[in-house]
Amino acid sequence: MKTVNIHEAKTHLSRFIELAVLGESFVIAKAGKPLVQVTAVGAPPGPPERLGFLATEMSIPDDFDHMGAAEIEELFGGTR
Repeated sequence: MKTVNIHEAKTHLSRFIELAVLGESFVIAKAGKPLVQVTAVGAPPGPPERLGFLATEMSIPDDFDHMGAAEIEELFGGTR
């Protein structure tokens, strides 16, 4: 995403608006610090969040937190 300073945004506002309408959002910054993000009205939000995208592809056993505990304890010479 392109970042422009306030002066550049004011000078070339029409051009930046055209880019935003075409789907290229941009950030306006002051002294290098981002202030606002400009996107077209009705533009789809960014890429969909991928959290949980494999939820239906695998399962986690109920004893997951304790799987292999006895074997690990035995490897380290412990007794239960």
